[in-house]
Amino acid sequence: MSRVTALIAEDEAPQRIALHAQLQAAWPELEIVAVCEDGVAALDAVARHRPQVAFLDIRMPGVSGLDVARDVVAQGGLVVFTTAYEDYAIRAFEAGAADYLLKPVQEARLRQTIDRVRERLDEARTPGLRALIDDLEARLRPQGDRLIRWITASVGDSVRMIAIDDVLFFQAQDKYVRVATATDEAIIRTSLKELLGGLDPDEFWQVHRGALVRVKAIDRVRKDELGRYLLTVKGRDDVLPVSGAFQQRFRGM
Repeated sequence: MSRVTALIAEDEAPQRIALHAQLQAAWPELEIVAVCEDGVAALDAVARHRPQVAFLDIRMPGVSGLDVARDVVAQGGLVVFTTAYEDYAIRAFEAGAADYLLKPVQEARLRQTIDRVRERLDEARTPGLRALIDDLEARLRPQGDRLIRWITASVGDSVRMIAIDDVLFFQAQDKYVRVATATDEAIIRTSLKELLGGLDPDEFWQVHRGALVRVKAIDRVRKDELGRYLLTVKGRDDVLPVSGAFQQRFRGM
């Protein structure tokens, strides 16, 4: 077999460095073309390098490993998911993804995964992986008590309760996050990463590293004279940037 190319995406630096070193030791012939610290960088690297195998952390903030996996599979690549949670849903992927690895990754388990990847590269097929990605995303979607229903925000010298149904968008600003409704806005200390874990991905889309927008509140997305994508929100004058990694959400809309 010709030299195999691979990508690593993991948002925790110690685990990213460790996996890189473990792969180099266990599979010296593997050409690691990119090591990414988030899903946005991983999407760019997939487009640039078209890796044959991607080792992806499932729960990266913003662009998750599932989002990246879809692009990898679309280009005919294999996926190995890494996770700290031995969720029963992950096991379903053994039939379609190359494999999954529990963190911290054990050497013996990694060698099993490498053997499986090599076999499937020889088979040159990825059976049913797209459907399995959709199934896993549905299973991991926040539900019930895990969904954010209220935002506690500072407004001047008082605290205000904002129903999540009233929020149009969240925008990161320095160490804070701006919460905007149709008639008002406030500041919270909760990070976008934390918010993502409790928002329904069908209701809120991340459109930029620093912005989450309610899908129903999106008025239009347009290109400016420099080719940048800009998003406007219904009922407000705000203009939010849309980064390249998230532009595929709006194709065909």
